[in-house]
Amino acid sequence: MILKVLLPKAVLLEQPVRKVVAEGHNGSFCLLPRHIDFVSALAPGLLAYETEAGEEAFLAIDEGILVKCGPEVLVSTRNAAQGADLGQLQSLIREQFAELDERERQTRSALAKIEADFVRRFLEL
Repeated sequence: MILKVLLPKAVLLEQPVRKVVAEGHNGSFCLLPRHIDFVSALAPGLLAYETEAGEEAFLAIDEGILVKCGPEVLVSTRNAAQGADLGQLQSLIREQFAELDERERQTRSALAKIEADFVRRFLEL
């Protein structure tokens, strides 16, 4: 099978794999090469896969969609992170969440300023 992980601006991963283990909203599931075609909404969590060399690897993913069509397994998600091991992946996720939290805080602050300016100008009329 070929696992392809798609982000809005890039392809994060495209490689041959032996199996894929993902977590949907109804629980975890495993896909092997001879499984039937399959579509599932994914819950935020870990996506595990086994490479052709037999090594297990992990991706942390946000909500998304998984589609198995023939030999391809396509995963589309807004955010994903790839790490060599679970410890490294955990620290990477914490860094990304801290960055996202800071961006959201800045966005909320800018929006509050715009709203306050709008109200002030409206009252001046």
